[in-house]
Amino acid sequence: MTNTISDLKPGNVWKHFYALTQIPRPSGHMEKITAFVENFGKSLGLETVRDATGNICIRKPATPGYENRQTIILQSHLDMVPQANSDLKFDFTQDAIQAYIDGDWVKAKGTTLGADNGIGAATTMAVLAATDLQHGPLEGLFTTDEETGMYGAFAIRPGFIDGKIMLNLDSESDGELYIGCAGGKDVNVSFQYKSETAAFQKAIVVRISLTGLKGGHSGVDIHLGRANANKLMFRLLKEAMLKQNARLISVQGGTLRNAIPREAFATIAVDGEANYQDLLSLVDYYRDVFIEEFDGIEDAVELKAERQDSPTDHLRLIPVDIQQKLTHAIVACPNGVINRFAKIPGTVETSVNMAIVQVGERSAEVKFLARSSSETKKCAICGSIESLFIIAGANQASSENGYPGWNPNPDSTILQIMKKVFEKQRGYTPKVEVMHAGLECGIILSNVPGLDTVSFGPTIQFPHSPDERLEIASVQKFWNYLIDILKEAPRK
Repeated sequence: MTNTISDLKPGNVWKHFYALTQIPRPSGHMEKITAFVENFGKSLGLETVRDATGNICIRKPATPGYENRQTIILQSHLDMVPQANSDLKFDFTQDAIQAYIDGDWVKAKGTTLGADNGIGAATTMAVLAATDLQHGPLEGLFTTDEETGMYGAFAIRPGFIDGKIMLNLDSESDGELYIGCAGGKDVNVSFQYKSETAAFQKAIVVRISLTGLKGGHSGVDIHLGRANANKLMFRLLKEAMLKQNARLISVQGGTLRNAIPREAFATIAVDGEANYQDLLSLVDYYRDVFIEEFDGIEDAVELKAERQDSPTDHLRLIPVDIQQKLTHAIVACPNGVINRFAKIPGTVETSVNMAIVQVGERSAEVKFLARSSSETKKCAICGSIESLFIIAGANQASSENGYPGWNPNPDSTILQIMKKVFEKQRGYTPKVEVMHAGLECGIILSNVPGLDTVSFGPTIQFPHSPDERLEIASVQKFWNYLIDILKEAPRK
């Protein structure tokens, strides 16, 4: 009986994946993982180079008889999204991921698993270490800090990689090949102010917690209609301000720009026991409303209000005009799917994720990630968010950190080879798709023009959330498929 992921098949892939789970690698903390991969390449006696950003390229010569094949780049990113359930004490910069087998899936205990994109990196490592495969020249390209801004991909330059074919191993649906993806751009909003005190007769401080939402990847899962914790929280806060004259003290919702926020927490003050009891009733009402509205989508919505023992004589409150402007703007702001491709039914073209809301004593910040396969529509949705918050009186509303999409090439040579290999293995044609999530391909292609690129991978569900899981059977299929593709690499 298989008890640990190291016992799973193919063993060479799972062995390396387990090793990656033991090394802290949240975005922004790449030191340990890049050193590990660099030492891995050198230990194999392979040419291993590292650039100033921390990207690593490991080159493996062709096996006998395959010297005249084109070089194939196997590309994946090393960082992972650090998301944990709020009731778990976990330090992503120090602690190892606790991966375990749950039926047909591998999951992590209370945290993201890091299969995005650890399974791609582990598979590349298995190919580089293998002595029984047939392939032409290979380059294993490991990039850094993909999840927080694709900084590694932006740093790739001609000469760091030599191949003309790139297989990106960062897709998450077995049986699907991706030949394009959306671009993205951050929108950052801030209000600056001085907190104030209020003359309450009997101030009662209340902490409102919204938890239990599924969250997920803001590109992969945005079309599923999942609840955004920030949007729901401010919907409740707006009514509490109107009916109980609630005053805002702080808000924290969401942690990452590319993750749909699963949780939001607000601390407010109300005046007197009557307002407090009415607030409790309002929270109960909205809990039932949210459960009903997201029936069949969310299955564990928790909304509660808890009285706090905080000192109430010198409460630092958000100014009334700021809390009203901020709340109205957040409630009015677009979120989720904006439009879909007219010629590709069901495929999202443009979306926006209200990712992070942080409200404190001196400032309030709201952070968005807009995605679109259309550069003009991406700019348009960013502009609409900026305009809304400027009208609301924000001190700053601007867009930055834009990255390009990846324009599809349905005539790709490697795509045709991959379709034939797939059909031979499985007896049916793979789906060829354009992904709404951002991949590094578009950025790398903008820096190294002419790459023939396809993205694929095993099945991962609920990435960017503690529900992330990796389908065991799909990893074996992924491995079998990849090694046959390498055998069929085109000639020079």
